[in-house]
Amino acid sequence: MSPEYAMEGLFSVKSDVYSFGVLVLEIITGKKNTTYVSSYVNLVGQVWELWKLDNAMELVDSSLEGASFEYEITRCLQIGLLCVQEDPTDRPTMSTVIFMLENEVNLPCPKKPAFILKREINEGDPSSSTNSNTEGVNSVNDLTISVIVAR
Repeated sequence: MSPEYAMEGLFSVKSDVYSFGVLVLEIITGKKNTTYVSSYVNLVGQVWELWKLDNAMELVDSSLEGASFEYEITRCLQIGLLCVQEDPTDRPTMSTVIFMLENEVNLPCPKKPAFILKREINEGDPSSSTNSNTEGVNSVNDLTISVIVAR
């Protein structure tokens, strides 16, 4: 789901571009964006961090690995990152995405994508906190049950 739709309820043609970009990244890595278990909130965040370090090929699904495909995979990762940029005006249109996929054109450098927050992973029981630095990080929600009775 595009950030502008998730946060503001605004939907545009660039919302579909965002979703397409996430799909491209999921296909290349073989991982889901949502149920992602790592120090990153999602796959987009990890792809972005590795892209900046020029190590994005580390995430490629093993079924796609091969010396002859590295250039194409790198281009697709870059196009995927271009599609998930935070600002909708920075994202290409779908017709531009198709053009980039079909033709050998110079691709712009992607900017920081949306939703790439990093989270801390605590070891041990999540309901207890023994370290004073993590005090208050985890919380236990209390449940209140109210019974409504007519007068």
